[in-house]
Amino acid sequence: MLERRNGIDLPSDCQGSGAVLARIGDKWSVLVLLADGPMRFNELKRKIAGISQRMLTRTLRGLERDGLVTRTVYGTIPPRVDYALTCLGHSLRTPVEALGLWAIAHLPAIEQARQAFDLRGKKELGA
Repeated sequence: MLERRNGIDLPSDCQGSGAVLARIGDKWSVLVLLADGPMRFNELKRKIAGISQRMLTRTLRGLERDGLVTRTVYGTIPPRVDYALTCLGHSLRTPVEALGLWAIAHLPAIEQARQAFDLRGKKELGA
């Protein structure tokens, strides 16, 4: 069953899109999507400050499962593995970059709103 919103037909059960949005909304996934590739695992790990090996592995597997990243294994000794965005992954870069630019442009207003909110909360508590 479809539901019409803003001129777009959407499935009334948006569970599938919610799972996709959760994947691409994850902070580590966004950083992998913005990395220039193809890259080896350790190159990605160095580029993405603060990510653990385990979290990078989980993130790459999830992105690969969703068709956003490819994993290419080369038969060298030692084995070489490269990760790169697929066409689908590249198509996602533009909106992710736009969202990042929006966040940068609006960060002062967001910080101001946060401070005002926190100040109201302290006043309500009588602090």
